[in-house]
Amino acid sequence: MHRLLSRVLDALLLLWLVTTITFALIHLAPGDPATLLISPTASADEAARQRTALGLDAPLPMQYARWIGDVLRGELGVSLVRAEPVTRVIAEALPVSLFLGGVSLLASFVIGTMLGMLQALRVSRRADRAITAITTAIYAAPSFWLALAMVTLFTSGVVWLGLPASMRLPAFGMQDPTADPTAIGWVDRWRHAVLPLLVLSLPGAAGVSRFARRSLRDAANAPHVQAAYARGLTRGAVERAHVLRNALTPLVVLFGLTLPGVIAGSVFVEQVFAWPGLGRTMLSAIAARDYPVVLGLTLVYAGAVVTANALADVVLLQLDPRRRTS
Repeated sequence: MHRLLSRVLDALLLLWLVTTITFALIHLAPGDPATLLISPTASADEAARQRTALGLDAPLPMQYARWIGDVLRGELGVSLVRAEPVTRVIAEALPVSLFLGGVSLLASFVIGTMLGMLQALRVSRRADRAITAITTAIYAAPSFWLALAMVTLFTSGVVWLGLPASMRLPAFGMQDPTADPTAIGWVDRWRHAVLPLLVLSLPGAAGVSRFARRSLRDAANAPHVQAAYARGLTRGAVERAHVLRNALTPLVVLFGLTLPGVIAGSVFVEQVFAWPGLGRTMLSAIAARDYPVVLGLTLVYAGAVVTANALADVVLLQLDPRRRTS
């Protein structure tokens, strides 16, 4: 009970620190949202009235106290640009990020774990080195560069290489803008989702495969595994009962650390492919100095990280009983 209470207090402290630092940084950054919402030819008096209407004329500590009070009441304020509640702005963008992040996270761990298992337990040393070189290159590639490369390859590249027209994929948006909205189906949406999902999944799978390869190889070289082989157990039985089970704990830790990426890991991908998720909303809010939206999304991102770490701790306690006494 004491440990659980300590974790909760640490989580609340972390949330407070992150949001407070973000509040200070965005308010101290150059740019005034009031001047972005009025005509470039507006007078200084009009700009001052706009600041008063937005509540930006109050001292910074007073603005912070007002915002914290709203958060404690479950309110995140109103968007300065869209003039609607921040909760509605987040609710509209959240499903897009959950779809991209959830599918890519699942694909990354399934493909990465299988590839790491193949490298650690099945392939030759030469094949292992070749796969390691490829996964390292993919993992090191910046997401925006990989996104632009995918767009080039699957649009003009398909024509240049003489590939079938069916391999040409949509590069932007979630659906065909020229089609009847009532007639757009899942086939069209999935075709638009292929490229962003590839860009998110490939580096994730490459990173997971390297981690899984090391964990599985360490588990396979453990003394009790060699003893199991000496007792005459089959290779499949040893791998299932000893190798995979012992390698599961570090993979769960990795999953817990990666889980916040479900909603926070597609910022550049959403921007490049014009998907209206949380990442693109955050970039637009930063550019427009939309303080309430930026702070609301920061709270969501920080909360996701803290929650994911807490869930990982709970799962680890179930997988490794030795941690319950530590």
